[in-house]
Amino acid sequence: MLGSRWLPYPGMSLLLWAVWLLLVNKITLDHVLLGALLAWLMPQVTRLFWPAVPRLRRFDRLLAFLGVVHWDILVANVTVARLILGPPSKLRPAFVEMPLDLDNDFAITVLANTISLTPGTVSADVSEDRKTLLVHVLDVDDAQALIRHIKYRYERPLREVFPC
Repeated sequence: MLGSRWLPYPGMSLLLWAVWLLLVNKITLDHVLLGALLAWLMPQVTRLFWPAVPRLRRFDRLLAFLGVVHWDILVANVTVARLILGPPSKLRPAFVEMPLDLDNDFAITVLANTISLTPGTVSADVSEDRKTLLVHVLDVDDAQALIRHIKYRYERPLREVFPC
């Protein structure tokens, strides 16, 4: 259920408060109160920028997805380091058009950001009809294999996490 008018996003407020306390690295009354004030105020100020609150269907799949993304970022860092330290002639950069099965705008945004977070790939554009995602890849030999990889590792779990 969405929060009340006074606390529109209680989960976000709790997360902001916890992050504040972790950042200041002190649990004193003034930091607890200031963090609580900011955790209440920031969602109030940004409420208008959240026209459609994303709904989670499967929180367990979201946690698994985050684990996969973190692992892929680690592996991609090593792969990209080897590629850029090697001869530039071995690089095969390309733009790849990936058809999207997602129709939830928030899920598409998460997918595009996930691709951009992974070193060696960048989401460049989403078509106006939200059916195609343009991805730039630092090194690709088989575009279809890359598309299958992204769909299996990222898009499929996102379809389970966010209702489409």
